[in-house]
Amino acid sequence: MLKHQLSDTQLILDLPVLFYFERAKVILWLLEFQEDKNQFSIYKLLHYITLMMEAYPKTLVIPTVLFTDRKRWRKDVDRKLINRFKDKLYLHFEYQFVKLFDYNASDFYDSQNPLISILLPKMNYPKEDRLTIITKAYTGLFKLASAALFTKYVDFIDVYSQIEESEKETILEHFYKQKESTMLAQYIKKKGVEQGMQQGMQQGMQQGMQQGLQQGILVALSEIVGTVPQAIAQKIHSIEKSEILQNLLKQACRSRTIDQFEKALVGRIPKKSVL
Repeated sequence: MLKHQLSDTQLILDLPVLFYFERAKVILWLLEFQEDKNQFSIYKLLHYITLMMEAYPKTLVIPTVLFTDRKRWRKDVDRKLINRFKDKLYLHFEYQFVKLFDYNASDFYDSQNPLISILLPKMNYPKEDRLTIITKAYTGLFKLASAALFTKYVDFIDVYSQIEESEKETILEHFYKQKESTMLAQYIKKKGVEQGMQQGMQQGMQQGMQQGLQQGILVALSEIVGTVPQAIAQKIHSIEKSEILQNLLKQACRSRTIDQFEKALVGRIPKKSVL
């Protein structure tokens, strides 16, 4: 039921978590992350909450919004909705407001919550402590989460900190020098290698498709003229966008003369084609 109700892409909750306690008390904690406060809508949040309350009528629902942008605000967001007429109150809605930049990262170095470790880079800290904060985030998550969960969530630290490769290399070098963090360095290094291999395979497949289409066009044209003029061949090899190459391949198969194909080729060569 809940999955169906929230199937709309505009109704996606970041983290709904159910807590079960003794005496059958159940709490549903709704944790929403907001990077851009201008995109936040308290009305949409209220909509989410009412859907959850309908799906779990016997559950206490606690809405929480974490604002993760690292800057001071000039204007606040809406914190509550109140709808009343005279002495009659028809609606009162509030949520748990958390702005991470209002918290000092150094106060949470020893937190036993892995989520806090992930969010450290979004908290407030001096610029010169940046690498220390990212290091603490890595080590905290590594100590508090299983290997599988660490592999799954370590990317969030990279995204939230917008870490540069040079910074990551510096941190890994530090980890390798410390015996207790050597395994952590190996996990991060392995994760990076696997991601690099995956990206490389994807790029290789795209490049192979591009070259195959280019070669297909030249073969089709060779059936018309025998030897394809060098100028036309160079133009075909300059095109990288697969959609354009697919259309040109169709045109090459339909064309009866090289002039007919060349007319179709004109205007289809962008200044800079990108896959």
